Amino acid sequence: MLEVKLESSPAEPDSGGGLTIAEAARRTGVSVHTLRYYERAGLVVTTVDRTAGGRRRYHRLDLEWINVCTRLRATGMPIRSIRRYAQLVSAGYGNEQERLALLEAHRDEVTAKLAELAENLKLIDHKIDVYRGRIAAGDADQLWAPRRPAVPR
Repeated sequence: MLEVKLESSPAEPDSGGGLTIAEAARRTGVSVHTLRYYERAGLVVTTVDRTAGGRRRYHRLDLEWINVCTRLRATGMPIRSIRRYAQLVSAGYGNEQERLALLEAHRDEVTAKLAELAENLKLIDHKIDVYRGRIAAGDADQLWAPRRPAVPR
């Protein structure tokens, strides 16, 4: 079963024929273009249902998986890694160790990025403190401002 669950709403995707692509886009917060791209790029774990007229119909499992893909992508996971993860999930049982290794490697990358962001945030907080202090002290004009040398005429 997938790790991410969507909240229930009055019009459930499995209460009938599923959701249209526009409804699925609204529900997942991604564009119709992105939904089509995920399918073309091999990021979905099941074949998206189609009506007799060929229109896509999305069900709860589809929406949950799209949410997983979107979150992995938002954390910087490359499309090729999401594709590999989707292939492993689609293949079923027996490859859990490989799935785990893929997710752990990505988690390590995200953790490193978070640490780098935390260091950058420290600098920003320091600069904010300096500005607040100088403004409160009334000597903000003492803040460093680069000046270009005068150009001789």
